[in-house]
Amino acid sequence: MARDPDAALMLAFQHGDEAAFRTLYESHARAMVAFCHHFVRDAARAEELAQDVFVKVYRSAHRYQPTARFKTFLYRIASNHCLNELRRGEYAARAPRGPAEDGAPDLDALPGDAPSPHDALAGRRLEEAVARLLALLPEKQRAAFVLCRFEGMGYEEIAETLDTTVPAVKSLVHRATVSAAAALAPFTAGPGEEVPS
Repeated sequence: MARDPDAALMLAFQHGDEAAFRTLYESHARAMVAFCHHFVRDAARAEELAQDVFVKVYRSAHRYQPTARFKTFLYRIASNHCLNELRRGEYAARAPRGPAEDGAPDLDALPGDAPSPHDALAGRRLEEAVARLLALLPEKQRAAFVLCRFEGMGYEEIAETLDTTVPAVKSLVHRATVSAAAALAPFTAGPGEEVPS
C-alpha cells in the first residue's frame, strides 16, 4: 500500500501525539459532516454524528492497524454509526426537506457570480430530488452509493468499509444507480425545457 500520511498521523496519535489527532480531525471534519448529512438530512444532527464518529476514532485508536488507508478506517466507523442511527427509525419515514429549510451546510459553495433565479431554482430542486432519492434507498444501498458517488471510493475500499464483498458492493451501487437514473431523469432534459417541480 502506498504511504498514507493520515495513517502516519494515526500511528503518531497511538504513540501519544495529540496534535496528530487534531490534524486528522481538521482534515476530515467537514467531509464527515457532509457524509453524515447524506443519511439524516438534518444539519444539527449531522454535526453531532460527525462528532460521535471522531470520538469513536479517538477511543478505538489503539485498535488501528495501517493495513488499509486511514480513510477506510474512518468511513467504516462513520458508515456503521450512520446506519445504526437510521435503524433507530427516526429518519426512515421522514421526508427530507429542502436544503434551505433543513439548514443543510453549503459545503460546496464557491465564490463567484450569483446564479440566475432559474438556475438557483433548478439547483434547489435537484438537491431536493437527490435528498428524496437517498431517503428512499435501502440502508446498505445508500451507504454504498454515497461512498462511491460522493466520496469517490473504489469498490474494494467500499467492500472493506462496509465489511462485505466486492460483488455485493457492485450490486448495491448498480441498484442505487438505476434508482438514481429514474429519479433524476427529469433533470437531464435538454435546454429550454421546464425545470421539474
